[in-house]
Amino acid sequence: MSETTEPGPLGNQMSLYDHSMRLHQLHPDAPLPNDGKPYPDRVAHRRWVKGPDDRRRQGVAAAAILDAFFTRPDATPDELTWAFHDVDVPIHRNDHITAAALRADRERVQETGRWLVRHSPDQCSTVIGLALLAADWDEQDVDLLQHIGLLSNTFGPLAAHALKRREGGGEALRWLAPRTAGWGRVYVVEALCEIGGRRARPWLLRHALDGDCLNGYYVGAVARAADVHEAITASDPDDELIDHTGRLLKVMAGNSGMGMTWDGYPPIRRVLDAHVTHLAHQQPTRHRYVTAAYIADRLLKADPDLPNLPPEHQGRLLDRYLTILRRDDWSSMARASLDPADEFPAWFLENIAARLQLLS
Repeated sequence: MSETTEPGPLGNQMSLYDHSMRLHQLHPDAPLPNDGKPYPDRVAHRRWVKGPDDRRRQGVAAAAILDAFFTRPDATPDELTWAFHDVDVPIHRNDHITAAALRADRERVQETGRWLVRHSPDQCSTVIGLALLAADWDEQDVDLLQHIGLLSNTFGPLAAHALKRREGGGEALRWLAPRTAGWGRVYVVEALCEIGGRRARPWLLRHALDGDCLNGYYVGAVARAADVHEAITASDPDDELIDHTGRLLKVMAGNSGMGMTWDGYPPIRRVLDAHVTHLAHQQPTRHRYVTAAYIADRLLKADPDLPNLPPEHQGRLLDRYLTILRRDDWSSMARASLDPADEFPAWFLENIAARLQLLS
């Protein structure tokens, strides 16, 4: 991930950690705008260092720098601040860098990792610091990890991996997840699905999918970890849960090539049936109308050989969604609230409107 000029103290010398904390104070309950970019070290990062052609060698050069550093008993962490500008630094867990951490004295590795994450003004060495901490499991690092993880597109993958290995990491991931977006959110939510347990379930059921196209990568993990099929088939789910389930179904409907689709979701028939049942009792909104229309379109075009959704059930579900869409309160709301400049009206006229007219 390294971008480089000549190594040295260039530009703003605020640490990435302090930069993250400053922005977090301004936006305490939401993702940082633009994932915290531009970073303070942007002057030092104007071109990318090309990684090795052989992916198996990614991280080898960085690991060699660490090996040389840890063989010197008198070396101090600040010496590594600008040491990685001319090598490729992977932002994900890397076997070579992890091996270098495990070859060295554990106390020195922890000291070095903590110093780089807390004090380095350079994103390359901050990533290396995170990688060193991700090779360990000391719970003292949880606060440090969750706050550098706010810069989630760059530091989220290693922060999430490191938190999964620590006592208290699940609580930290629950705190971090709603404060991430984009690619960083993918890694954090995936980690939360793995270790969050029952305490993570309320958030996963209502807020995990934020509408970003990248939700498709982890929609399956959310569906499984949160037991969506149990929550939505309850007698009285709240509106947030129903709306989020609709978003989940919509994401799966168009998710080919990214993650779980309807084809690979065993309880799809039960979840669709429960969702449309609850949807019929909700007040119409633009979001609900668009979601129902996309689901109806998927049912209209569904493969008759879907293993978990036989053709007769597809037809019944389609009619139930279309019945809601053509109700006077729903259709009048749609005419009043849909933006003509949005792509949805054109898509709707092409895909759903004719079917609704047939039902009239």
